[in-house]
Amino acid sequence: MFQPNMMEGHEFHHLDMTHNTSEGDMTRIRDEEFDSTNTKSGSENQEGASGDDQDPRPKKKRYHRHTQHQIQEMEAFFKECPHPDDKQRKELSRELGLEPLQVKFWFQNKRTQMKTQHERHENTQLRNENEKLRADNMRYREALSNASCPNCGGPTAIGEMSFDEHHLRLENTRLREEIDRISAIAARYVGKPVVNYPVLSPPMPPRPVDLGVGNFGGQPGLGGDIYEAGDLLRSISAPTEADKPMIIELAVAAMEELIRMAQMDEPLWMNSLDGIDAVLNEDEYIRIFPHGIGPKPTGFKCEASRESAVVIMNHINLVEYLMDVNQWSTLFSGIVSRALTLEVLSTGVAGNYNGALQVMTAEFQLPTPLVPTRESYYVRYCKQHADGTWAVVDVSLDSIRPGPAARCRRRPSGCLIQEMPNGYSKVTWVEHVEVDDRGVHNLYKHLVSSGHAFGAKRWVATLNRQCERLASAMATNIPAGDAGVITNQEGRKSMMKLAERMVISFCAGVSASTAHTWTTLSGTGADDVRVMTRKSVDDPGRPPGIVLSAATSFWLPVPPKRVFDFLRDENTRNEWDILSNGGVVQEMAHIANGRDTGNCVSLIRVNSANSSQSNMLILQESCTDQTASFVIYAPVDIVAMNVVLNGGDPDYVALLPSGFAIFPDGTAAHGVGMDESGSTGGSLLTVAFQILVDSVPTAKLSLGSVATVNNLIACTVERIKASLSCESA
Repeated sequence: MFQPNMMEGHEFHHLDMTHNTSEGDMTRIRDEEFDSTNTKSGSENQEGASGDDQDPRPKKKRYHRHTQHQIQEMEAFFKECPHPDDKQRKELSRELGLEPLQVKFWFQNKRTQMKTQHERHENTQLRNENEKLRADNMRYREALSNASCPNCGGPTAIGEMSFDEHHLRLENTRLREEIDRISAIAARYVGKPVVNYPVLSPPMPPRPVDLGVGNFGGQPGLGGDIYEAGDLLRSISAPTEADKPMIIELAVAAMEELIRMAQMDEPLWMNSLDGIDAVLNEDEYIRIFPHGIGPKPTGFKCEASRESAVVIMNHINLVEYLMDVNQWSTLFSGIVSRALTLEVLSTGVAGNYNGALQVMTAEFQLPTPLVPTRESYYVRYCKQHADGTWAVVDVSLDSIRPGPAARCRRRPSGCLIQEMPNGYSKVTWVEHVEVDDRGVHNLYKHLVSSGHAFGAKRWVATLNRQCERLASAMATNIPAGDAGVITNQEGRKSMMKLAERMVISFCAGVSASTAHTWTTLSGTGADDVRVMTRKSVDDPGRPPGIVLSAATSFWLPVPPKRVFDFLRDENTRNEWDILSNGGVVQEMAHIANGRDTGNCVSLIRVNSANSSQSNMLILQESCTDQTASFVIYAPVDIVAMNVVLNGGDPDYVALLPSGFAIFPDGTAAHGVGMDESGSTGGSLLTVAFQILVDSVPTAKLSLGSVATVNNLIACTVERIKASLSCESA
């Protein structure tokens, strides 16, 4: 791991976010050493001489103490308000002639000192009580040994404990252990200790209704042990105070490594055989960065990639998206299935994210049940550099606090962001992970091992496409000439927000996440159908009842571009969509989402050939880039969509998204599989349906419902194969 420059005693390391301090100095800043006197508390900073001049050893950085007046003023303020906000800290710093960060760190360390003193006082009290109880116990033992029987005057004999009392004591001990165990699990999940709480049960992933078929354990070829090992994300808590100095040093070193990884070329990065992709020279990497987070674990594979692009987003806005966990996970919903900020160690300075430091967990996905998700526990650090470039880096924290065996480690990964004219930014992305990929299905082995499933190319392509989508949502100069184009600004925003929720729900619901339990239906051959049930109760965005999800993934000898165009075209929908029932399919409205005509949100009407059925509306979003394509749709209520098109709140529109995730099979050269150049590269297609099988959440799922969904998905797959085979013939 990175070698932390740890100091003695209770000294703390802090990030200096000012431009006057070098990166090397940042890791050596300390504030004060705690002792029992207030005059020493928080009284040192980095600018003057300390009392270390007599030390014969090589001289360290010189320090001086805060003045007595400064300490008294901050002590007095601390008694009134131990947690000052930014405004109060700036006011204090102005009055006392200190930097706001000096004031901030003084208060942090003062709070830590008070906490330490309080704990010492409590420990002393507990020790005294323990001694008192021990003395009482000895006194009672002596009294019992000298006691005499009041009847005969002989010595008394202490009777043996009754069976009932013995049983109750054992039960009491077992219950106490159970409470401690469950409280510990809950504490790790919520990120803070659970003390004197009633017995808590940890949140568990939704369990499927008993289907009566298949097995709920590990799945053949899918690495069943991954699911039985438990949820890594649930077992991780926020870092302790003792971890924080080491986390800060780890983040600073990771930032330096990321910048060098992004800027260096040969011999660190070598050209691939096709001359397009950059391949990491692992031997050279170990030589340049000998410390890192430790050697690669046995059985793990290295995936390292680098990619650059110019995106249509202001550099400051882009930094804000990356540092806000909700916006970040929404922006990359096809890659990030779950994410959580456990603790913010620093919010940054000067009103922006310069110096921001966050401890996070995330789960990275490929939208298919055949590739296990990758869970990671890491720190994210953002910094603005002297040339105006911003950088955001992630690095795993598994080496600092060992926990459940991680199957994915993030070496310094992230991006450099440079400001470009006209609101554009140049992004250089480095993705460097070590992963145990033995649970990946053979169908996806090549795509994953090539780095195109989780690599920098996919992150950058997704970012570029999403930036175009955001620019489209904010556009105001929409030409009104084209039929079906939605020009109402509020209506556009509401419809795009609804479509965004539909895409997030689809991607999170089709991956092999530890939050899901898939059941493989037997007897379907190579293209196994996997099903999962979820109960929906009091969720305004989902109809109440039992929802059955079914998904299957298979290979097609057709380039992804052709598969995407076939599935998104309303004119060919009848060829695969059984639910359209041979009716007339017509696009009623659409919103363009970028330069590629395939990126759009559409509202489609299906006029059923059966006159007894009412007309149906379908909301559809199709999106494509060089690494992945999606066609996702959901039936929607006509009345609800009228509200949305008039700018109403889309959060209360119930959706059950179905659709397709399309990936190149990894055999074609870079980008060739996405165009019409006659490449032999094929496609990996995931088909997924979500169907409400019962409107009563407590109902039992019948085998008939499972059979119906299985037949539906199997028939859809056969229709797609037949149609595309005819096209390619």
